[in-house]
Amino acid sequence: MLAANAKNVEEVKAGNAKAFNALVGQAMKATKGKANPAQVNELLKKKLA
Repeated sequence: MLAANAKNVEEVKAGNAKAFNALVGQAMKATKGKANPAQVNELLKKKLA
């Protein structure tokens, strides 16, 4: 998912919070809303750190 959204990943690393939210949205879309949003946030923060 991160590779498919490389532009958003770059923006997140530059400090853009909206881009982070977009990544969370993409993850939720990919799981059809079944993922836990809090866990998605934590996993993305770890991956992008």
